[in-house]
Amino acid sequence: MADARAYPVCGTVWRANTPGENPIDTLVIIPAYNEELALPAVLESLGRLDGFDVVVIDDGSSDATAQVARSSGAVVLSLPFNLGIGGALRCGFRYAVNAGYQRAVQFDADGQHDSEALAALLGPLDDGADLVIGSRFADGSGAYDVSWARGKAMGLLRWVVRMLARRTITDTSSGFRAFSAPMLEFFATSYPSEYMESVEALLLAVNAGFDVVEVPVVMHSRTAGEASTLRLRLVYHYLRVMLMLVVKAHRRPQEKVA
Repeated sequence: MADARAYPVCGTVWRANTPGENPIDTLVIIPAYNEELALPAVLESLGRLDGFDVVVIDDGSSDATAQVARSSGAVVLSLPFNLGIGGALRCGFRYAVNAGYQRAVQFDADGQHDSEALAALLGPLDDGADLVIGSRFADGSGAYDVSWARGKAMGLLRWVVRMLARRTITDTSSGFRAFSAPMLEFFATSYPSEYMESVEALLLAVNAGFDVVEVPVVMHSRTAGEASTLRLRLVYHYLRVMLMLVVKAHRRPQEKVA
């Protein structure tokens, strides 16, 4: 596959670290679109922990997202216009690869993810996993509340992924994930850019032979801003993802990318 280091990062080629230049090997990637209200508390919670760097991908925000991120000490990569979470994440993956990080965590800017759960996600990477999913439903407690319609749609996606991947993933749409170095290399050039890209990315990883595991985590309600509530948009994207999954079913699994 192509070397991600040859690709520009948000319009600028990032020079890889030389050995020993940066002793921190873990990067937290935060895609953010108009999250100036929630982002300071998120970065403050991460700042209480040690052992990783933080990059905020400002996805064409029209508010002060980039400014508040910089004032909190995070590295900020600003996209010239809104690409959506998939495009923002691919930018973050390329930055991670080009800067020499050995693992990364995807972390929401809206306050839903708990910084105390980072260790739980990173642990399986040390045991050889490539993609670790923080699941709201893995413990079976039902503590995370979703609407009836959203719950049915998520259940349908779980069933389809189980049929195609031949394994059960309890939280196919979770955006709280950790990535090994090979997974970062793979996603730096192949991460999907469409809405609800998390499900497609999961299937890509499984089909490419990467080791995908889940760990139970607690997630919170967003602390500020508004989530999308456009039902027709959600229905359209659920149908698109379903069609994509069916198409992927006809592709044979590949060997794990070295």
